[in-house]
Amino acid sequence: MTEPGRVSFFTRIALSPRLHEIFERTPLFNRVTRREGRALFDVVAGFVHSQALLAIVEFRILHILAEASWPLPALADRTGLAENRLAVLMQAGAALKLVKFRRGMWELAPRGAAFITVPGLEAMVRHHPVLYRDLADPVAFLKGDIEPELAGFWPYVFGPLVQEDAGLAERYSQLMADSQRIVADDTLRLVDLKNAKRLMDVGGGTGTFLRQAAKLHPNLDLTLFDLPHVLAVAEPFSPRLTLAPGSFRDDPIPTGADVISLVRVLYDHPDNVVEPLLKKVHDALPPGGRIVVSEAIGGGAKPDPACDIYFAFYTMAMSSGRTRNPEEIKKMLEAAGFVKVTKPRSLRPFITSVIEAERG
Repeated sequence: MTEPGRVSFFTRIALSPRLHEIFERTPLFNRVTRREGRALFDVVAGFVHSQALLAIVEFRILHILAEASWPLPALADRTGLAENRLAVLMQAGAALKLVKFRRGMWELAPRGAAFITVPGLEAMVRHHPVLYRDLADPVAFLKGDIEPELAGFWPYVFGPLVQEDAGLAERYSQLMADSQRIVADDTLRLVDLKNAKRLMDVGGGTGTFLRQAAKLHPNLDLTLFDLPHVLAVAEPFSPRLTLAPGSFRDDPIPTGADVISLVRVLYDHPDNVVEPLLKKVHDALPPGGRIVVSEAIGGGAKPDPACDIYFAFYTMAMSSGRTRNPEEIKKMLEAAGFVKVTKPRSLRPFITSVIEAERG
């Protein structure tokens, strides 16, 4: 049994109420203590912030203010909310910097405008109640004493279960396509495809990533590999596109591509699926061919809030995959036979990060 380590010096200071009092009275330190206090309260209040945002989305307040600014009474009529309750919600929106009050009128703030412009954000917020119900009892959730609702929401990831609902593949793929557009854009800013001949996107849904790649590289040949029911609702957008139906769990990956991408695929699946998948991708590539992994990647020794909190708990609730840090993914790639594993600096880690490697 490993012996516990010692508590660090600075942590011991933070554990002392007496030192807190001294620091609060000392000009040199009170800014730090107040900043930390505010940060702690934001952690405590985070769920309420998210629920206020959900209410703002459901009442379409940001869309209403995108048309024009409104006084509170008229906005209450428009939303069907009592003025006193709407006033609380609007103040919350202003605290979140989504809306602002000026000259007796409520108007859209730049952050609110960005929120309704970024693809997929509203769909993500509307989807949150499923996750939040799973996390209502976090102790039971972490012990594995409950059956997460989210695991049943995405039976697509379990393959054959999708056949129980003819519209399930389309519903899943559309939601993913909404959010994947911004993921695709960030990925393509980090990946050099100018010398690539054929790009294959494995598990690529309805082709969002390839569609964005085609806009930047119109002479690039493309292959979309996914389940037959998913490709049935994919719209061919280029004469250079080939649809390749199949399951990466059960079927070999088609050959012919010199770059193969896995966009938001690995963290949807456990290691016993990811490891053989990476080996299949390796075997499908020519010598010197590249693999591109793009998804939320954990921070490892420097935890990232988006990846190590949101996506880590989300994938746990899905009961199918997990977030991994760069070192874990590197080891899995090398075990599959890849070399020259690199990780470009992410533009927005809360959107996606990229890891590339070559077939040796």
